[in-house]
Amino acid sequence: MSKQELVVLGQSDENDEIGACCPGLVTAPLDEDQATELAKLFKALGDPVRLRLLSMIASRAGGEVCVCDLTPAFDLSQPTISHHLKLLRQAGLIDCERRGTWVYYWALPATLDRLAAFLKTSQTAETTA
Repeated sequence: MSKQELVVLGQSDENDEIGACCPGLVTAPLDEDQATELAKLFKALGDPVRLRLLSMIASRAGGEVCVCDLTPAFDLSQPTISHHLKLLRQAGLIDCERRGTWVYYWALPATLDRLAAFLKTSQTAETTA
């Protein structure tokens, strides 16, 4: 028979904004509101184009990227790219600012940190015969 022991390291206290909003997978079950909010984030990331866009934006040196640099990376029209960016903005994963004719995007670290805190687990497996 095998036995698994889940160890939760670095649990957030209730004053920690990330921990209070979204407990980790092994910390506590989500309530309905938390599940609804996280589902919006995961739904926004559930499309490969949006996932790539977020990756391109978040990994950009300087922390922001012009839409003019994003569009050529895809075989999609500019309006389609704009639609995907709009969905990422609505989910709270990115934000933007218009500068002249171009729009610049950057990732919102607090939202990415919430997702990471929710997904993070620390497990130790112990097997006994």
